[in-house]
Amino acid sequence: MQAKPEQPTIILATSNGVGMGHLARATAIGLALKNRANPIIISMASAVAEIPEATGIPAEYITGRDRGLMSRYKWDKYLRDRILALVEETGATILTFDGVVPYPGILAAKIAKPDLTLVWIRRGLWQKKPQRFVLGMQSKIMDYVIEPGDYARAYDRGPTFKRKEAKLVAPVSLFRTAVALDKKTAKLKLGLDLNRPAVLVQLGTGDADVNQKMHAALSGLIGWKDLQVVLTKEPKDKNGNSLAPAGLDLKVVRYFPLADLLNAFDAGICAAGYNGVHELLAAGLPTVFVSNIRGTDDQETRARWCADNGAALMADQSNLPDIERTVKKLQDPILRIALSNKCLDLPAPSGANEIAEFLLKISKSTIANRILKSVQYRSFSVLEILGKKPIDAVKHLIVFFLEKAGLSYRVLFPHKKTTPQITGAPIYSQTIKTEELRALIAAPRRFEHLYPESSEKYIYARRAIANTAYDLNKGIRT
Repeated sequence: MQAKPEQPTIILATSNGVGMGHLARATAIGLALKNRANPIIISMASAVAEIPEATGIPAEYITGRDRGLMSRYKWDKYLRDRILALVEETGATILTFDGVVPYPGILAAKIAKPDLTLVWIRRGLWQKKPQRFVLGMQSKIMDYVIEPGDYARAYDRGPTFKRKEAKLVAPVSLFRTAVALDKKTAKLKLGLDLNRPAVLVQLGTGDADVNQKMHAALSGLIGWKDLQVVLTKEPKDKNGNSLAPAGLDLKVVRYFPLADLLNAFDAGICAAGYNGVHELLAAGLPTVFVSNIRGTDDQETRARWCADNGAALMADQSNLPDIERTVKKLQDPILRIALSNKCLDLPAPSGANEIAEFLLKISKSTIANRILKSVQYRSFSVLEILGKKPIDAVKHLIVFFLEKAGLSYRVLFPHKKTTPQITGAPIYSQTIKTEELRALIAAPRRFEHLYPESSEKYIYARRAIANTAYDLNKGIRT
């Protein structure tokens, strides 16, 4: 489907991170662009299935490298070719990437198409993980690096903090006061009793320690009169055993974006990830944060800042009794009011609009147009926009090195395999239906998701890319 010529097409790519932070930020930026551009979200995260139907933003799911459907080396080329085909199909001029490590396939797409503007949306508060050692080289490939603001940035002492190439904007959040539903409407949307309090619980399950944290948090809610407990995931371990103590009224919901319904709740219990903090606190929701220590995100530091500044409570993630005791404090209505009032002092999470404005500015195709737009945009100046050097051989070498470094790192620190060996012809679909897309992504089949209303040329190109990636020598019939 060709974009409207009067509006720029901008591809917003995300990795498959530990949580929803990358995809939530891309969605927030897409919503800010929606009426002035043609945003498209592409992601390795299965939750991308929620986006097209809920937001009207076109999206493509891309099979992640860690599903093991092809070798890592082939996957990098597959990602590059998918991006280049989508750019050709839509006329996109800008590619943003939100993730900790820009994949070699992302960088290779820039090398192959130098006039494609590449922007890295790179949040701060990194833990000191091995990925920090290639920050400088990754940044040199980028045309721009943007750091979404963080309420806890004053506590950031991680490897991104002193880097100069990133341009800081306000925090990015899916919570928007103008569109958030009022308490009554939000409760009705979720099927909740209007006359009973409700608490939102957004903690993961899986490994034994994470399951124990969930059980401790839910135990802290026992005794809250008439409480309704809303979760986004069944509180069960991998064997199907319940992690919830007896006596709680539990309800599991799936709604995207849940940020629109946060006014339904009286309190929250959440991991201290970027989107959790910048949605719940932006909504003024009294919250206990229980940090997830996996990945590069320094959730402990973010939760500590929130607690030190009186905007939320922080439980010691390594101490199950402390988690239960801290959650129990939410039953105090005076404390909840104090936490909500403190949230009013936090800066507006307007970063998505700021990023959208900048992307629109750099989407102008000629120097003349850029000169006309020479007004300083926060820390982005016209000199930065005009002064970018052309791609050169050094960048090719950097991409080559990063690809080899990534392969070596994954040999030393392999991912757990989550899917069995899958063979056979891929399923092709252009669906935007959430339930259909979820099922296709989860199915034990190769799945190729296509941009809605794809042209015949694009479909042909995508089949050729899949044939190469999966070593299929003959044409595929659907």
